Amino acid sequence: MLLNPIIEKAWSTILDASSILYKAVIRTPLIHNAFISKITRNYVYLKLENLQVTGSFKVRGAYYKIYKNLEIARNKGVVTASSGNHAQGVAYAASILGVDATVVMPETAPPFKINSTKSYGAKVILHGSIYDDAYRKAMEIVNETGAIFIHPFNDIDIIAGQGTIGLEIIEQLSNVDAVIVPIGGGGLISGVGVALKKLKPGVKVIGVEPSNAAKYFASRKAGVMSTIEPKISIADGVVTKSVGDLTYEIMNEVVDDVITVDEESIARAIYVLMERAKIIVEGAGALPAAALLDGNLNYQNKTIALVISGGNIDLATLYKILIKGLAHDNRITNIRVVLRDVHGELLKVLKVLHKYRCNIIDIRHDRFNLKVPVGHALVEIFIEIPDVDVVDKIRNELVDLGVTIWEK
Repeated sequence: MLLNPIIEKAWSTILDASSILYKAVIRTPLIHNAFISKITRNYVYLKLENLQVTGSFKVRGAYYKIYKNLEIARNKGVVTASSGNHAQGVAYAASILGVDATVVMPETAPPFKINSTKSYGAKVILHGSIYDDAYRKAMEIVNETGAIFIHPFNDIDIIAGQGTIGLEIIEQLSNVDAVIVPIGGGGLISGVGVALKKLKPGVKVIGVEPSNAAKYFASRKAGVMSTIEPKISIADGVVTKSVGDLTYEIMNEVVDDVITVDEESIARAIYVLMERAKIIVEGAGALPAAALLDGNLNYQNKTIALVISGGNIDLATLYKILIKGLAHDNRITNIRVVLRDVHGELLKVLKVLHKYRCNIIDIRHDRFNLKVPVGHALVEIFIEIPDVDVVDKIRNELVDLGVTIWEK
């Protein structure tokens, strides 16, 4: 493979980063997953960056960038703009290097991300409604103070820090055939791709984006770096309008293919990883698993590593995904019945559910539905069931007891 000077520079910087980073970050595990391996007919391994310090790979690049500029950083501080994992990575790295950090976040940033960033000692400024507003404010602060700006992805030192993941994958799985990586701004896959291609040129590097924010997919299709108007995605950590000009050039050399996955596939992957791998993964981190589970990659009997880039997911979002996943697997369902609004009526239903070992998740009463007879209530019961076959048995037994099943 012909490598241009920028990629050669990235490679040498990755090697330098690998000699520095492990003062602050961990070599994350690479574990085999039997379930995904079986259903995809491959040998699938998970690179668990969700177990990294701050719960994401972002701390790698942030630490290395600050370390490389430590004298100025300690005098002037560092500034970044981010609403998520990069903010926490910069805040943590700055705290252990004795550097003042200012993080500009959009006013719409989730409270748990704001609080997490503050917990690492950073000064958080809320400004604007989107990342672009926060970025402009951050650059104002840089111009006023002389602080060092820590870019989320379009920086050779940031790319190099992330590239140490590629070194680790080869050390941990020397026979790897393909590595699947999320794409946001491109810093992660650029660094990982350079490291992989230098150490094992035949390995395939596959990028994954949500369909709602497929900026690099659009760029490859157009043949030029493109800007899109992204939609909201569960994989909020990779929602950007475009990749960087530096990352675009590197990706064009080291990325073999890029594919997209829809929101349902991302949610399903989060559920499967929690259920079958016992790990909590954010939307961006689930992209590689979503791509493989979707069958978008025509691989069989290949050794594949999925870069699980982070695990910082909002618990309310996770709850919704889990409920939907359980419904998809026919492990939860709902039964709607019309009951006389008197003492003891609901108990009849509950005894039947208990008989069939159902776990009640929620009960909702509706006494105001105009189609329900006066003196009655529509009751909807959400249950976790041991087996899908019990649903008909429950319904039949309730009918035998004189309970009206609501079918409208």
